[in-house]
Amino acid sequence: MGKLDHLPGVFITGTDTEIGKTYVSSLIIRELRKKKIDAVGLKPVCSGSRKDAQTLHQANEGVLDLDVVNPWCFRAPLAPLTAGRIEGKSLQLDKVVSQINHVRVNHQFTLIEGVGGWMVPMGEGFGIAEFAKELALPIVVVVGNRLGAINHTLLTVEAILAARLECLGVILNYPQAERDLAATTNRLILEELCPVPILGEVITDATEIEWNDC
Repeated sequence: MGKLDHLPGVFITGTDTEIGKTYVSSLIIRELRKKKIDAVGLKPVCSGSRKDAQTLHQANEGVLDLDVVNPWCFRAPLAPLTAGRIEGKSLQLDKVVSQINHVRVNHQFTLIEGVGGWMVPMGEGFGIAEFAKELALPIVVVVGNRLGAINHTLLTVEAILAARLECLGVILNYPQAERDLAATTNRLILEELCPVPILGEVITDATEIEWNDC
C-alpha cells in the first residue's frame, strides 16, 4: 500500500462498468483511514443510482455529506453525456473540477472515481480522459477479472498512456467466487504483456486488497 500512502490522491477508472471500481475504491479509503490518513473518496458523477456514492460516503466515515461526495446524479442509467442531454443538465468540465478541488485542499488524500470505462463521454466536448487530465492525479485501473479482461485492460492502459497520463498500474477484482480458466490465467498474461504493474488483487468478498510488492 506504500505506493499510494505518499500520494495526494488517485483517479480510479475501470475496464468497463460494473466491474468493481467502487468496491475497490472503498477498500482503499478504508485502509488509508485505518492508518490515520485523512483519506476521502468522491464519486462526482452518478447515473441511474447513488449506490456507489453511498458506498464511498460510508467508507469516508461520514466526514463529507453525500451531496459533496456526489454533486451530480442523473436519473437515467446512461453515459453522463447522453443522460445530460435527455435531462437538460449537461456537465461542464470546469465546474466539476472546481468542485473536486474545493474538497481536495482540505484532505490529505482524495480518491476520485470515474464513471464506467475510460472512453465514456461525460459532457459536451470532454470525456473521462479530459477529466482525469485536469485533475492531474495518477490513475489506477480496476479490472474485472473475467473472460475479456486481457483485451480490455491492454486497451485501457494503452489509451491512458497515449494521453500522456500517469498510470500507476492495475488492480484485479474477482467478481465471482468460482474461477473459470480465464480468471485463473489472466494475471499471468497481463504480467507479461501489460506495460504497467499489477498493483494487487481483490478476492471475492474480501475486506482488504492483497497488494503486490512492485
